[in-house]
Amino acid sequence: MMTNGVVHANVFGIKDWVTPYKIAVLVLLNEMGRKGEGAVSLLERRKLNQLLLPLLQGPDITLSKLYKLIEDSCPQLANSVQIRIKLMAEGELKDMEQFFDDLSDSFSGTEPEVHKTSVVGLFLRHMILAYSKLSFSQVFKLYTALQQYFQNGEKKTVEDTEMELTSREEGERKMEKEELDVSVREEEVSCSGPLSQKQAEFFLSQQASLLKNDETKALTPASLQKELNNLLKFNPDFAEAVSLFWNLLLRWKKVKALTVQQAELALQEAIRIAQESNDHVCLQHCLSWLYVLGQKRSDSYVLLEHSVKKAVHFGLPYLASLGIQSLVQQRAFAGKTANKLMDALKDSDLLHWKHSLSELIDISIAQKTAIWRLYGRSTMALQQAQMLLSMNSLESVNSGVQQNNTESFAVALCHLAELHAEQGCFAAAAEVLKHLKERFPPNTQHAQLWMLCDQKIQFDRAMNDGKYHLADSLVTGITALNGIEGVYRKAVVLQAQNQMSEAHKLLQKLLTYCQKLKNTEMVISVLLSVAELYWRSSSPTIAMPVLLQALALSKEYRLQYLASETVLNLAFAQVTLTLLHMAIEPILADGAILDKGRAMFLVAKCQVASAASYDPPKKAEALEAAIENLNEAKNYFAKVDCKERIRDVVYFQARLYHTLGKTQERNRCAMLFRQLHQELPSHGVPLINHL
Repeated sequence: MMTNGVVHANVFGIKDWVTPYKIAVLVLLNEMGRKGEGAVSLLERRKLNQLLLPLLQGPDITLSKLYKLIEDSCPQLANSVQIRIKLMAEGELKDMEQFFDDLSDSFSGTEPEVHKTSVVGLFLRHMILAYSKLSFSQVFKLYTALQQYFQNGEKKTVEDTEMELTSREEGERKMEKEELDVSVREEEVSCSGPLSQKQAEFFLSQQASLLKNDETKALTPASLQKELNNLLKFNPDFAEAVSLFWNLLLRWKKVKALTVQQAELALQEAIRIAQESNDHVCLQHCLSWLYVLGQKRSDSYVLLEHSVKKAVHFGLPYLASLGIQSLVQQRAFAGKTANKLMDALKDSDLLHWKHSLSELIDISIAQKTAIWRLYGRSTMALQQAQMLLSMNSLESVNSGVQQNNTESFAVALCHLAELHAEQGCFAAAAEVLKHLKERFPPNTQHAQLWMLCDQKIQFDRAMNDGKYHLADSLVTGITALNGIEGVYRKAVVLQAQNQMSEAHKLLQKLLTYCQKLKNTEMVISVLLSVAELYWRSSSPTIAMPVLLQALALSKEYRLQYLASETVLNLAFAQVTLTLLHMAIEPILADGAILDKGRAMFLVAKCQVASAASYDPPKKAEALEAAIENLNEAKNYFAKVDCKERIRDVVYFQARLYHTLGKTQERNRCAMLFRQLHQELPSHGVPLINHL
């Protein structure tokens, strides 16, 4: 049987087919082995060796493109290959027969030109075996296909020559070469013709790598679907195609927004094909995707644990590790201790290093970064993010893929940008975001991660600067990327604009929704905003139960930083140093610059409150200490350009200087307060009535 010049010899159990393209590659190998006059130099041989692997593993390409690739490495050899193929194609059938008979001589002698177990040796043996299994009619059809292949190549070469003669200017010639390079790259990632099983395996692994590492360089969904259909046409029993087919459907889910119901139907089809092929490995992949689609179900962890056990049973470390990391993520949201989670990730890391699963190493480090941030340990999160950035790739990625164009890398960079912004290092955060935009352009798969990060940083800066109208304009973009985050920040803007009733309604709706979703982190953030709203509305008695509820949740789920922030608000409500001491250490160690300033401002307020009962000398000393802490708070606020809080600090300092009788210092603070107060109207809110 023969289709499009491909002799289907795989009925004999052979994984490789004889094609005119492969005959041309065999001619290239034969010419490379020549010795004496016209032999290939050492430098040229190195270039050719780098070219050989994609030629042997990749899909068939046109003869003209093959000539171009060889010519780039060794022009003399390209001419020799062209002459040999011309003589064979324009000669007789016996010339092709004689060529295959002579191939066996490559393995003869005490020092053969090619070792039988080498990559080239295996390719030669497969071709010789496949050719020997052909009937006479199949050999004749193969020779006819070789003649057609040569004629098409010659026609293309003539057209290229004529085009080059009409374009004499150097700039135009450069443009043509660039277009040729693009076409070669496109040819490398597509498979326009039939593929043998080995070529199909290479094509699938190549596309899977592109989908995971740099989706922009992979085939489009429509093109990939076409190639998969072509692959299955010539390899009906090739079960590995099912896994990539499902990856394609997942891409469509992102690109075309498939419902969960449509995705489940697609998964059922994948399961059916895998069951018909009796492919337990593919079925295990499907079980993992069942968990992905059913994450919102209450019993999803049972499915996940079963998936991990099955992956271990079938010796699938990749799936087993992904399952372990998903379990760690679940347990992190459930409030498990950090040491237990890190122990589980350590066991997962052992699998990664043992099996050289570099992609999963990256995912594990990104997971640790997110967990440390969730628990409020910014220093540890920063360390993990930087570790991922400094790691070198453990695997080489073909087809020009830039390693670490993955979701885990994007997540780590976003954490890094946010951590720098929290410390007032906005220039460094901007550099990280610039790199993210270059590596993940707006139309790529993971671009939404840095888009949301960028919008949040801009929002926080606008709020700190008192530009509430600008912050409000950013809410729309945040909502488009993350609905919950957008609604929360809209409520924050309304509260800052003294629209307390509207802010309260929005926060209550968001609180109910997040409690239903069990989004504990956002629930606590909303409770803190509600408590602040009550306090600013002069209802401190109502704020206390809300703060206590937030504190209970923070401790239950071990969210240390949110617990410290809640204690900070409780200490502000009661103006007591006893409570403040419980929160100030973790805030100064791992907190954002803004929260450090709030903590030092509160320390100063507590010192002033305590000094009320002191005798005059001791009271003056306490007030001086409070002024020093206010200076430190002002420096923190200045780093993030938070003018509203600087205004509150200088107002309080002016009053303290007045009490101490320091007129000059008081007047300086009063003048600064007046400037800021004119720039930032208080919207009717009493000064220093919020933390």
